[in-house]
Amino acid sequence: MTDLFDPEPHESHDAGGGVAPLAERMRPHRLDDVLGHAELVGEGAMLRRAVARGALPSLLLFGPPGCGKTTLARVLAHEIDAEFHEVSAVTSGVRDLRAAIDEAARHQRRGRKTVLFIDEIHRFNKAQQDAILPAVERGTVTLIGATTENPSFEVNSALLSRSKVHVLEPLSTDDVVGILRRALADAERGLGGAGVVADDEVLGAVAVYANGDARTSLNLLEQAVATLPGSGDGPRALDATALAGLIERRSLLYDKSGEEHFNIISALHKSIRNSDADASIYWLARMLEAGEDPLYIARRLVRFASEDVGNADPRALEFALAAKDAVHFLGMPECNTALAQCVTYLAAAPKSHAVYRAYGAAAHDAVRDVAAPVPLHLRNAPTTLMKGLGYGEGYQYAHDEAEGVARMSCLPDHLAGRRYYEPTDRGIEARIKDALARARRLREGSE
Repeated sequence: MTDLFDPEPHESHDAGGGVAPLAERMRPHRLDDVLGHAELVGEGAMLRRAVARGALPSLLLFGPPGCGKTTLARVLAHEIDAEFHEVSAVTSGVRDLRAAIDEAARHQRRGRKTVLFIDEIHRFNKAQQDAILPAVERGTVTLIGATTENPSFEVNSALLSRSKVHVLEPLSTDDVVGILRRALADAERGLGGAGVVADDEVLGAVAVYANGDARTSLNLLEQAVATLPGSGDGPRALDATALAGLIERRSLLYDKSGEEHFNIISALHKSIRNSDADASIYWLARMLEAGEDPLYIARRLVRFASEDVGNADPRALEFALAAKDAVHFLGMPECNTALAQCVTYLAAAPKSHAVYRAYGAAAHDAVRDVAAPVPLHLRNAPTTLMKGLGYGEGYQYAHDEAEGVARMSCLPDHLAGRRYYEPTDRGIEARIKDALARARRLREGSE
């Protein structure tokens, strides 16, 4: 159990007696010291009003690593004068949860509130999540769960219904720079005694590298300061040279099986659909540079070519298939330009989802409507019996007609006249529209 009002050895030392990392030492203790998330904890915000009343609801904090979920949970417990019990879903099970809840019940009998913080709550299975419910319902604990995965998919509906979900965005570059400046100035918990100065450009570079992750930025600052040469007099300058060996290729926030994977492929698809080549190539680069399988992207582009471009530019499908072949032939990183070429071509192409809509409407009728038999005139008659049953009777060979179109319906009688494919007036599909309209008139005998 961590009591936030006892002396806090974890602030300056770790459990083994060593000095705790800078990121741990610099955690704020009051809402007024929290940087970022003004929509949650700023003046007049929901959580600030709640702690002012001393009545904190159960919460689920959903956000990327390093955005402050654990810090916020600790601060909120501190503000409402509650015991704070932290459990990691990675290393804990139902037995640990029950022990924490039993201890919270003892505190409750003494009139003390308990905040039960479960880090990475999405890693608990259904049974483990269910074990928390009675304590939440009885008010034995106030639950704060932290997750990097969308709670809609990873947290039981019962817990969701009893908790308020708050989305925490990555910290802004300015917020991270503010955290770094605070660490450089704080002589008690931070690096204020190290005599280090840094300008905004250098701290901004650290913040951009950290990508909204306060923990990463403080770890990097601590490493950079540790590598600075000693100075006899005056402050030591943290400059670009000192960072050069530490800031290398950034690991992009991306999980090939998680929500961010689907978010970014959705952004790519919708940017191409909206004919925004710049946004399209950016999202492509985000996926490739994070290590996405280029064949997955190629498959999505082939699908896009028929779903969103279709007959407005039939060559789009050829381009997408050629890009797929290039990915097979070249592999990464050489295939990146083939995919970029395809993405920009698709973005510039005229768009039509008429084929997509046509198939959807036809599939609906095929599945939901009566499975009508194929009209006799459309059936082949390879045997005498079939001919005797009328197979092929009345069939008109289109090539024998002057215009290449016979006056003959090809749909079942109850669907006669049904229109599935409605071409647009964009690109080549406009010509297709005219050709199909003329063929329709010829079949109906109106031309």
